[in-house]
Amino acid sequence: MQHYLNRDGLKLAYYVDDFTKPWVKPQTVFLLHAAMGNSQRWFSWVPELAKHYRVIRMDLRGHGQSTIPHSEQAFSLQHLVDDAAALLDHLGCEQAHVVGNSAGGYVAQQLALQYPTRVKTLALYGATPGLKNSHAPTWIPKIQQIGLKKFLSDTIHERFDETADPALVAWFIEQAGSNDPAFIARFVLHMCTHDFMEELVGIKCPTLIVAAGKESIGHADAYEQMHQRIKGSEVAYVDTAGHNICDGYAEHCAQLLMSFLSRHK
Repeated sequence: MQHYLNRDGLKLAYYVDDFTKPWVKPQTVFLLHAAMGNSQRWFSWVPELAKHYRVIRMDLRGHGQSTIPHSEQAFSLQHLVDDAAALLDHLGCEQAHVVGNSAGGYVAQQLALQYPTRVKTLALYGATPGLKNSHAPTWIPKIQQIGLKKFLSDTIHERFDETADPALVAWFIEQAGSNDPAFIARFVLHMCTHDFMEELVGIKCPTLIVAAGKESIGHADAYEQMHQRIKGSEVAYVDTAGHNICDGYAEHCAQLLMSFLSRHK
């Protein structure tokens, strides 16, 4: 793990994993995790990816080992986008294959829209253009009442299906449930103000859209709308109602990414 200070003075954590051949100059894959996640959530992805690419994974502000903004400090999706661009600058990376999961996908979409020359390809997993049309606002009073871990445990059927390894699910609840509840409430409610579906026509890079075909958190019908708006995009569905496909179907999702990248290197 390494850190850099962003322009707000926050310490942001990141990893660089590169097991490519020493004489090869690899392309970069930039991984952006979901809300309540952190860089560790990509543990099943990195071993295969890092044999072929330099892999950057960061902890979004307020998550993992990155600083939590204090309550008086400004916070928005734009801050997350600027953090991601600043990390690419910090590492001297002019262009990357950007991969976003759920809320990390909101960041990835905006990165492709605002910094198009920095995004070689875009891969979105369970990531609609914001949470405005979701039931996520109902999470907050429940979290305040029973706590984050209990809330995740009670609603785990929205995130994993019956095929998931129970040990993985228990680890997920413990890790995600250890986030700061006040910041998560702030994060989720802010994301619920965003719906930038109509902006997606501005994404011009090759794009992969992967979704849980029966999910309710991100509304599965939104992914076809995204596919229609992003010219030349590819869409793939995982046959599950569990939103957390990057965790529950990690190997399959990583294989989809490797196949996609092999066609756009």
